[in-house]
This record gives sequence, structure tokens and C-alpha cells, in this order.
Amino acid sequence: MKSTTPQAKTPLILRYHRLMDAFAKSDDERDFYLDKVEGFILYADLDKGLEELEILEKELLTNAARYALLPKMTFYEVKKFMEGFVHEKVYDIDTKEKLLDLISAKEARENFLEFIYDHLTELEKWQLYYQERSRIRIIEWLRQQNIHFVFEEDLELPKNIVEKVKRTLFDAKVPKDVNQARDMLSAKAKTYYSNEALNPRPKRGRPPKQVAKVELEPQMTVDIYTQVPSACRTFLYIPDIASAASVTFSSKFETEEHLLASLRGSPRLRVDEKLEALSQRLESLRHLSDRLAGAEKMFGDDKGRKPFQPFIKPKFKDTKSIEIMREEAAPKIDLATEGILPKKRGRPRKDDQAEEFAPQKRRRFAIKKVTQIKSKKDK
Repeated sequence: MKSTTPQAKTPLILRYHRLMDAFAKSDDERDFYLDKVEGFILYADLDKGLEELEILEKELLTNAARYALLPKMTFYEVKKFMEGFVHEKVYDIDTKEKLLDLISAKEARENFLEFIYDHLTELEKWQLYYQERSRIRIIEWLRQQNIHFVFEEDLELPKNIVEKVKRTLFDAKVPKDVNQARDMLSAKAKTYYSNEALNPRPKRGRPPKQVAKVELEPQMTVDIYTQVPSACRTFLYIPDIASAASVTFSSKFETEEHLLASLRGSPRLRVDEKLEALSQRLESLRHLSDRLAGAEKMFGDDKGRKPFQPFIKPKFKDTKSIEIMREEAAPKIDLATEGILPKKRGRPRKDDQAEEFAPQKRRRFAIKKVTQIKSKKDK
């Protein structure tokens, strides 16, 4: 790199999803370059004019140390990528066998993506897996190039502060807020060179309290580049990509919409998985109700009561009213007069009637005691 090239005073602010898209599309017919001075990406588009391509080639050869060619994913790496997902994230045996057959056949990437987009339960797992593995691959390559960087998607700084940092990337004297932001970026850049960046491990200890997660749209700043050579300006690669779902893992499709439109030759809409599961449950309930209706016709009603009607146990407060209703409905028979029930034995229950005849009972008991004592004396 020439000595006249200015040196950045802070880590380069790179777009991770943009790099992820460039890594996916880089192949034998497409070349992508990352600028080590300011962090912009160049795409050598062969559809440009011959004169423009020759000027770009001359710039790349003259300042070869400034531009780093993005690596191209080989067929072996692509296959390992897909096989790793199947073995680690797919649990259904039939789905796993079908995906392995597609991977070993021709046009593995396109057939693999078509099958994944047809199975919504696997699509979300694939997007998370692809994002995690791509992040590790990109960080490894940036570390090999000795680039001091941070990903803009990982920053927690206000949008206007990030734009100020971009404008003053090569300035020695900056305002206080920009200087504080530079210190935060330098501390953040060290985390990408740690072992945990390449081998992320789950945190130990008590998990945090689950709070309702508020999903906000990422607020990306505008692209501010002040050191782009004139020969490279028409080859700047600045697509507006804010999520990993927009990256298709295939160089054949530009965007996810292009992929969805090409599947089976017609436009496709992503169906919500919850709605699909709900429709299946409703269908099973409808089938069950039809079977119950058939059983009702076969066995008939049970004295006006609907069949299969569950018995609801009444609450404690309602039991008394239910007993009163049963007594009113039952025929009134005096069992004592009929001689059915025997006389009650034992001490009678204390009630109003017992208290009324209590003196008479005491008098009889006293007379009985006196007669017993006289009879003993006579003997």
C-alpha cells in the first residue's frame, strides 16, 4: 500500500449483511474486492463497458495491496455447508434423507433452497444457521487480512454519531462526542479478534428474565466514502440489505424475491406457519365432530340428553340448591309411619324439642335411682 494513502483513525465500519451477500455471490464469473483503507466493496461487473473494465483492472494492479479479493466458495465448501445444517439442525428422518439426496445430485444449491422454502419449519432454522456460519467465515477472512473493523449491525451508537465518525475517519482532531465514539469502536473491534468470536458459547449461570422483545427495524446510516478513486466509482457495490433473509446463499438469484418468483416457475408467497398449523387443527376437529355425529345417529339420544356431554361438577355453593330441587321432585313418604326405618338409638341430638323435655327426663332419672336404692336395702 502506498505511503500517500491516508490512515484511518478508527476501525473500519463494515456492513455485515452486505459482506454476507458478496460472499454468497462471489463465483468464477463475479469478483468482489474489499477496500482496506475505507471499507467499501467493489463489484467487477462484466456488463460494464470494456474501457471502464480496463481502467478498473489498472487500478487494482497498481494498488494491489489496497484491495482484497473476496474468496470464492468451492463446491466442496458449499456441500459441507448444507450437510452441516442437515446433520445439526434437521431432526425428521424423512426430511434429512430427502435433503441428503438433493445435496448429492446436480444443482444442489438451487434444489436445496427450493425444498427449504417449501418446508417452513426448516426455513427459519436454515436462515439462523446460515447467518451464524457465514459470520464466522467472514470474521476469519477479515482477521487473515489484518483489517481493524467493526460491524455496523452490532453498534449501539446513535445514527448521527456513526455518520460523524464516517465523515471524520481520517481527521486527527475531532469533537468530544466523536472521540468517545472512537474509543467505543476500538473496544468493540477487539472482540472480533477474541476466541469467542469464532467459537461462540452459550452463557452460563441463571438465564435473564424473559421480557417481551421489541423488534425494531435496523437504522442503517448512509454510505459516506471520501477516498474512492475515480476508476472505481462506477463499480461500488452498495445494495440496501438489512437482514440475513435477503441473502439467498446462491449466486443464481439476486434477491429473495427473485428466488421466490423462480420457484416452480410462478410467484410464491410465504405462508405463516402458525396459520397453517391452525388450519390443520381445525380440519382435525371437523373430522372428529363428523364422527361424533355419526355415533349419535347410531345409538340415539339418552333421554333427551346430548351424547358425549361432559358432567360438570357443581360448585360448593350450588350443592344446596341442587339437593332442594331433588327433594321437591322426589315423592314424599313418611318412612317412620310405614315402619321401614328403625328407631334411632343413642343420645338424642340437642335441639329445641330436647331442651323442652329436659326437666321431665331428670325427674324420671331421679325416681329410677331412688327405687333402685330401696330395692337394695330390702334385700
